[in-house]
Amino acid sequence: MGTTQIRRATTGRLRRSVLIGAVVAIALTSAACSSNDTTKTAAQSPTSVGQGSSSSSSTSTPAAGNGAAGGPSTTTASGSAAGQNCVAMVGPLPSGAPDVPVVVGPAPTTLVIKDLREGTGATVAAGSTVTVNYIGVACTTGKIFDSSYTTGQPVTFGLNQVIKGWTDGLPGMKVGGSRLLGIPSSQAYGNRSPSPDIGPNEPLWFVVELTAVK
Repeated sequence: MGTTQIRRATTGRLRRSVLIGAVVAIALTSAACSSNDTTKTAAQSPTSVGQGSSSSSSTSTPAAGNGAAGGPSTTTASGSAAGQNCVAMVGPLPSGAPDVPVVVGPAPTTLVIKDLREGTGATVAAGSTVTVNYIGVACTTGKIFDSSYTTGQPVTFGLNQVIKGWTDGLPGMKVGGSRLLGIPSSQAYGNRSPSPDIGPNEPLWFVVELTAVK
């Protein structure tokens, strides 16, 4: 969130060292804006959870630590992940991080939401501000590209400050719960490459653990 991912404003901090250096030291911008720009996208953004759309053609990267919130700087990515299958997670987990049960095979084309553990606390509503721990894995490489567990600190952000897969994927979750998100590239970074570990058209998998909501 160390952090990489999506944004509509520059207020949240998803990763303090990598994924907003890739999901948390964030200068938040809106990836949803890219998906709504008809000069950069082939279709409108999804209007509900699980309805995908085409992705942006611009190339940009989050500031250090961006996993769910994308940054404004640009980077050149290698090949496109379009059409490739998802593979199992590889590499050691950060201390305290949960395993990410990537669904191996065809990449998700609609938003996948699966509660791994039901929470018992307050429920996330659309537009809520949440505090979470998270870990993100790139679908086609199995590489961990961002994790709050690297710094040992949860991150806090508004659901209007992150990638659409998080905006649509976290409502309904309860504090104390753990949720798996499988995010198609159209609801992540589209054709952009926000970090060296996330190429164009890369679907993303996250496990998100919710610690607070307001």
